[in-house]
Amino acid sequence: MSEFLQSILRRVNAGEACDPVAEGLSKGQLQSLCDLHTQMTREALTQIAPAVAPGHPVDTFRQENQALRDATARMRDAMRRSPNPAAVLAWRQAYNDLNDVEKHYQRKEHLLFSILERHGIAGPSTAMWGKDDEIRAMLKDLGRALRNGDYNVAPAESALAAIEEMMFKEENILLPMCLKKLTAEEWAEVWACSPRYGWCLVPPREGYRPPESFEPAAAPKGGVQLPTGNLTLDQLTAMFAHLPVDVTFVDANDRVAFFSEGPDRVFARSRAIIGRKVQHCHPPKSVDTVNQILDDFREGRQSVAEFWLEFHARFVHVRYFAVRDADAKYMGTLEVTQDATKIRALAGERRLLQYDSAVVN
Repeated sequence: MSEFLQSILRRVNAGEACDPVAEGLSKGQLQSLCDLHTQMTREALTQIAPAVAPGHPVDTFRQENQALRDATARMRDAMRRSPNPAAVLAWRQAYNDLNDVEKHYQRKEHLLFSILERHGIAGPSTAMWGKDDEIRAMLKDLGRALRNGDYNVAPAESALAAIEEMMFKEENILLPMCLKKLTAEEWAEVWACSPRYGWCLVPPREGYRPPESFEPAAAPKGGVQLPTGNLTLDQLTAMFAHLPVDVTFVDANDRVAFFSEGPDRVFARSRAIIGRKVQHCHPPKSVDTVNQILDDFREGRQSVAEFWLEFHARFVHVRYFAVRDADAKYMGTLEVTQDATKIRALAGERRLLQYDSAVVN
């Protein structure tokens, strides 16, 4: 092993914050280093897990890992049997359960890794995420084989071993690191955001409660606080201007409240329509259709209306969505218009990066 790799391992073992990628280590080398570190320190790492309250994010990750262990055991049991109908059904059921690991990995990658990076620790998000993706690919290949009636033990065992290795790394490296670095408020943030990703096989237990001091991150000065993040008004305005669709919102009183502005709008808009009855924004022959959509949305009979048409040599896709609050109360209608000419003409695949035009400064 090179002196460089040895120095990184010493710093990792000492719990120091470091970014090996920034220091010249490739992502592939870092993933290999992650495996090597686990092998070298497996006995030392196996430890009594620090206690946390039931339902704490760490407790939930551990409970999910136990459920995944049960699924791997059931698959191995099925693998030992001949591929009779009962064994085949057990294989498929265990495989379906193992696919639920996606929710576990997304919470880890988007919550734990993000917060660790605030503390200057970027290694897990580079190395572990790469390993997660390898597991995803293994499960995808295994699913394809099962659908084709191929019950080959070797690829299945490789996937199970990779899942078990990741569980070991989580419980003996990642979660202890997080318990050491994350504050009580940051754990509350993980807890509050986790339901958006869902739970792997088992729901959280009851018990954990965030500290009373916990508050969602405040919006920047002059900005807007949204449930999924904070934006300045300049950022929000620029985002709407760059959307590849035109957006118009009509409130519950049928008055135009907002429209997005972009360089290539399909249908022209001006600020003069703000506050205007939407019925007055359409030609008389279309008003009956407009009223029917709004009445159906308002009464809950429908939620989406969709149209497409040829307009100035463009293929235009127009959709209307009923907007309702958490109690299903009608708030208004969202119109989304898109020039789908180029999308409609797409064929085949583009999997490699290719720019269609150069940026002119």
